[in-house]
Amino acid sequence: MDKASRIHIAGHGGMVGSAIIRSLRARGFDHLLLRTRKELDLRDAVAVREFYARENPDVVIVAAARVGGIHANSTYPAEFIHENLAIAHNTIHEGWRHRVKRLLFLGSSCIYPREAPQPMTEECLLTSPLEKTNEAYAIAKITGLKLCQFYRQQYGVLFHSAMPTNLYGPGDNYHPENSHVLPALIRRFHEAVQNNTPTVTLWGTGIARREFLHADDLAEGLLTVLGLENPPDWINIGYGRDVSIKEVAELIAKITGFQGELLWDSSKPDGTLRKLMDSSKLLATGWKPKYDLETGLRHAYEDFKMLQSAGTLRQI
Repeated sequence: MDKASRIHIAGHGGMVGSAIIRSLRARGFDHLLLRTRKELDLRDAVAVREFYARENPDVVIVAAARVGGIHANSTYPAEFIHENLAIAHNTIHEGWRHRVKRLLFLGSSCIYPREAPQPMTEECLLTSPLEKTNEAYAIAKITGLKLCQFYRQQYGVLFHSAMPTNLYGPGDNYHPENSHVLPALIRRFHEAVQNNTPTVTLWGTGIARREFLHADDLAEGLLTVLGLENPPDWINIGYGRDVSIKEVAELIAKITGFQGELLWDSSKPDGTLRKLMDSSKLLATGWKPKYDLETGLRHAYEDFKMLQSAGTLRQI
């Protein structure tokens, strides 16, 4: 991928897409093809076909997806499978039709089996049943990985995938019900402090463990993967260590200044009890994350407060 490459970042307005843009521009890549959701609906095959034909991208990074936490995945499974299948099919198939030189599709650690051995290697995909609370999303994302793998196998195109762990950082989605665990906790504890609320009730038992990676570290990892001449069909990108939800809740309480009591609603699901990825293949290239969890969360919290004050907090 050279500096003259015309690069389309699908989903550039989201947390991950924004981080990719920052990393690309810092490296001197200026030919970025960016379209908002209103300008280009990736669920619309005709719209995607016309965009590829008109703009002729050399490289496509598919960071667009319908995403959310346990509540959103459990409440809207039809939307999650339909929209993510459409995005995967349209971007990958039209990329092949229009001779895109390289396409990188983003999967997710949550598409690995519920009972996968820890830490999870790339080889454990599809070896046992998925976690039921996000099965619809997982099936759609697995389809995207397999599309890239089989188009590469049959047509020789350099289409491949990356598997990020749980992400957080600037520009995250802070919807009160549909967001992922870290932004949901940041918002909940911040509002508890503002409202002098004495307790905060959280879903599950707090024993589930999660691995978290800052979006800027992910972006650097993705550019490292794009620099590999012969990458694997999919490669893990994780932090390398995990923490319990209880531990991360206590950390966010400290960062936001919440001094009340944490309550746990064990009638709500924990989700998969552990999701730690084996990122040894990527670490072997020399990439490694820069943000430890507390530093990264403080960074994210400052961004949250800035966006909230400006009235531009992302809530979808």
